[in-house]
Amino acid sequence: MIGLRFSEYIPDLSNNNKFEDLLKLFLQLLTMTSGDVAETLRILSQLDQEYGLTNNQYGIGDFINELKDKNYIEERENDNVFIMTAKSEQSIRRQSLEEIFGKIRKSTRGNHVTPHTGPGDELTSDRRDYSFGDTLDQIDITNSIKNAQINHGINDFKLTEGDLEVEEKDFKALTSTVLMIDISHSMILYGEDRITPAKKVAMAFSELITTKYPKDTLDIIVFGNDAWPITIKDLPYLEVGPYHTNTVAGLNLAIDILRRRKTTNKQIFMITDGKPTCLKEGLRYYKNSFGLDRKIVNRTLDQAAKCRKLNISITTFMIARDSYLQHFVREFTKANNGRAFYSDPNNLGSYIFEDYIKNRRKRVK
Repeated sequence: MIGLRFSEYIPDLSNNNKFEDLLKLFLQLLTMTSGDVAETLRILSQLDQEYGLTNNQYGIGDFINELKDKNYIEERENDNVFIMTAKSEQSIRRQSLEEIFGKIRKSTRGNHVTPHTGPGDELTSDRRDYSFGDTLDQIDITNSIKNAQINHGINDFKLTEGDLEVEEKDFKALTSTVLMIDISHSMILYGEDRITPAKKVAMAFSELITTKYPKDTLDIIVFGNDAWPITIKDLPYLEVGPYHTNTVAGLNLAIDILRRRKTTNKQIFMITDGKPTCLKEGLRYYKNSFGLDRKIVNRTLDQAAKCRKLNISITTFMIARDSYLQHFVREFTKANNGRAFYSDPNNLGSYIFEDYIKNRRKRVK
């Protein structure tokens, strides 16, 4: 037996590998710069000067040319400014999904499996007598005819309701979800970037649903002083604004969206790092930057209770660990009978995916 042979390590410096490595970094920086291609390339060039990301055979100029050739960026008409393409947007979503929850596998059916029987497409070995309300596709024809022959004989064959047997199926729960993202100024305060991980989670989440749960619906909204819906394409360009936190407006919009959905299971995932600090009364805003203003808090708790009455569960992902903020989240969670996670930007995505995929119905403290 020859055994193991060791030789000098010679790194692969081919242009293809160099492009793939730079592309991963490029997409990460695009998320941080909210889709600003020029700023991303400037930062990439600076990193190249400091850390030698390229070599004499393949430089940043070659990388830019390859980005254009492979349709990751294109020049905007009239002003010759580089912009992202749809291919880049999709690549960012896929990279976010792989980074945060890379082991997820695509499902051909796209349903959440639950431990209950009911309407679904996965047959079980269980059989039961027919009861009013069962649909025709649930009836086991073979066993039903067999029962009719036993009960009535061949000469006087007839099929009655008492002969019918129904096949049990695993219940599959379709879900409508609204993802709420806080874009108030506090998401970048104190030197910590919280909006970038929130965006990455939202992009990964949207990619998860479109690939593994295509029958589910996902709506994404952002909230600051007001709340408004955005599309999946908008996520890479999302920026924090000079806003307070109007959680009531976000919940109101989420409820309106979910009311229009025909699915039974409806839920809200809310990513925030702070307390509600704003209300809109008519055309004017009532603000209190210090937070936990009882007027604002009570209106927020009213919305949580309203969601509970409508069977809309709220899962709050709090990117903060201040005790007084956690106390508010516990109060909010109790009003909705929902769930709360006190997370940080590094493991926020794992919490969301675990909760969504398992379709749990218990609160985690």
